[in-house]
Amino acid sequence: MQAPALFATHFPSLKLKSRGKVRDLYDLGDSLLIVATDRISAFDVVMRTPIPDKGTILTQMSLFWFDFLKDTVENHLIDTNVSAFPDSCAPYAETLSDRSMWVRKAEPLPVECIVRGYLVGSGWKDYQKTGSVCGIALPKGLQLAERLPEPIFTPSTKAEQGVHDENIRFEEMADRIGFDLAGHVRDLTLQIYEKAAAYALSKGIILADTKLEFGIVDDRLILIDEVLTPDSSRFWPADRYRPGFNPESFDKQYLRDYLVDIGWTPEQPAPELPESVVHNTRSRYLEALERLTGRGLNP
Repeated sequence: MQAPALFATHFPSLKLKSRGKVRDLYDLGDSLLIVATDRISAFDVVMRTPIPDKGTILTQMSLFWFDFLKDTVENHLIDTNVSAFPDSCAPYAETLSDRSMWVRKAEPLPVECIVRGYLVGSGWKDYQKTGSVCGIALPKGLQLAERLPEPIFTPSTKAEQGVHDENIRFEEMADRIGFDLAGHVRDLTLQIYEKAAAYALSKGIILADTKLEFGIVDDRLILIDEVLTPDSSRFWPADRYRPGFNPESFDKQYLRDYLVDIGWTPEQPAPELPESVVHNTRSRYLEALERLTGRGLNP
């Protein structure tokens, strides 16, 4: 049965560190509690209408990928079993179930790590204007949604809520975090993408692009936040993919397209979403979870 949507958490006895576009973050002292709500954002604006079960879907998918990638990259996860969380979390166990992670504290890198395997979104717009994406020159004559000759790493700034992330060149990223670390992050991001994309394709899904976040713990680079979810990635059904056309998707591109169709712009207040958009968005997220993990929502 579909649970009521959770727009925000309110845990009076816990210390709220921040509210992101989707996640509420609580400081537990030497660790953090991450709660994925059902909020959804588009064009860096949080919508007023939540998507039921979205936070649970995102959490379950991230857990799948953390496990899938455990031999490739260390991550921040301590536990997801609410009964194992610190005692201070116990009063909120029902809300936390299936949509929360108890994680190590890390020093987040001040960049978003984006890898693109296909030419779409802001990359397509950049290519149309300049023939390149984030300063990376591409062959002439590529079509919308065409597969790139090889995946490219295109970092961006990490903006505060309500502010747009800005694509940056690798050299600017290196200036911010150091050349050696930037190179390591780039290579690891590409490795993660290629491994995940091959798996997704075996399940009939094209992983067009994705955004990863990394942090530093004890001088070690680890994967943090979410990973390879419909919020942070573009997932396309492989059997309906055609270069030159805007692909169908199992992610929030459906919501973005709806907002463009009604003439909404990010400078305007977020609209209320009609039930059909809520239902169809939830269905796409859920299908991505079921196809990729072989499992639906936890009962």
